[in-house]
Amino acid sequence: MQNQATIKHTDVVVIGAGLTGLTTAYTLKRRGINVHVVEKMTRIGGQIQTHRMGDYIVESGPNTGVVSFPEVTELMNELKETSHGTCLLEPAVKAAKQRLIWKGNLFHVLPSSLIGGLKTPLFTWADKFRILGEPWRRKGQNPDESIASLAARRLGKSFVDYAVDPFISGVYAGDANKLITRYALPKLYNLEQDYGSFIRGAMAKAKQPKTERDRLATKEVFSAVGGLGQIPKAEADYIGIDHISLGATNVRICPVEGQWQVEFSDQQGQAVTYQCRQVITTCGAYELSNLLPFIESQRLERITNLNYAPIIEVGVGVRNTEGLNYKAFGGLIPSREQKKVLGILFPSACFKGRAPEGGALYTYFIGGVKHAEMLNMSDDELQELVEEYFHSMLKFPSHIHPESIHIFRHSKAIPQYEVSSGARFDEVARLESKYPGLIIAGNLRDGIGMAHRIKQARDIATNIQIQR
Repeated sequence: MQNQATIKHTDVVVIGAGLTGLTTAYTLKRRGINVHVVEKMTRIGGQIQTHRMGDYIVESGPNTGVVSFPEVTELMNELKETSHGTCLLEPAVKAAKQRLIWKGNLFHVLPSSLIGGLKTPLFTWADKFRILGEPWRRKGQNPDESIASLAARRLGKSFVDYAVDPFISGVYAGDANKLITRYALPKLYNLEQDYGSFIRGAMAKAKQPKTERDRLATKEVFSAVGGLGQIPKAEADYIGIDHISLGATNVRICPVEGQWQVEFSDQQGQAVTYQCRQVITTCGAYELSNLLPFIESQRLERITNLNYAPIIEVGVGVRNTEGLNYKAFGGLIPSREQKKVLGILFPSACFKGRAPEGGALYTYFIGGVKHAEMLNMSDDELQELVEEYFHSMLKFPSHIHPESIHIFRHSKAIPQYEVSSGARFDEVARLESKYPGLIIAGNLRDGIGMAHRIKQARDIATNIQIQR
């Protein structure tokens, strides 16, 4: 324990300089609350990292978000102001609404209309007709029903194979048989529970009146001009480098006489202690055992047992596509097609300036919970795999080759909201109740998407009250 004279004071300490942590700290500062951010890496942004590779803008983490909540629009409007116009929301072009699904030996458009649904080869005729009865099927009684089970029961097996399975691979890199609907897709779960049907529920939701603030949730796919990395950069610039400690090691949180003490070593190896009234963790569940030594291991185990999907992300740049352009968000590959890639996104088809004129940028996603072993593939093996699918799946002729290939590995990329999630959420609530001023946040609860991270951060920062 350090001498009292060396202790620094602030209102709130936030652990983690990813999107959740920085958005929380940014919003607190906007409210006039003193805040300090502690991050173990020597850079900000967490999983959100944008790289300028020659004429390409490559994301090594999330490639896009969805404006699912008003908080996303509100944050981006504020960042536009506080960054003096350097951080701007960029909605994806209309073509990005189109999704492709691989079946057989080519990509097919995922239908978005009744006529498209009848014509598509993705689903069996039996399931196409079966879906007409969806509004009258009984709702499920198992609160821990998996996404695959729920979808098969209401829609049919071919919809699971060629819509739900690839969607879950694209969002969670997970297994639809293990992800629990009420945790992983709560809106879908509630449609059945509240309205008895996906179709009836969607129709009822569409008819509900919306406030002006509700309309800020446009459901658009978005990035930021110049890449998603502009968002954490703009937040960190506003917070101020003096209020962010990067490269922190041996971080520990302890309750001390009605307040909180955060101890760590800085990049120079010097011991630092911050005393605060509130402390917010936004790091991965696997970090909490070391971070919160005062909590019994048995209790923390209900949180730290969270599984994560490993992901390899490969950015592939093509200088000249010779007119072969995909006008879609990307293509997803169902598990039953037995390919070694989860999906291929088309960033340059969605946003401007991601590739040189006449060229294209593609992002391959490999691994996930079903193929975690692929994280052990060498760079040479991955490059060979990517080039093979460049020709066989993207249909580039043999004389066209990628100009650049960049490989990014994430051993703990996406948390899996499986059956243990309920116990995790309950334990977080119990610990926060037992230890006032401690908030356990991040993507271990409240959703994994960028919009979920922003909404959680805004809610936390808005609800914090500091008595002067």
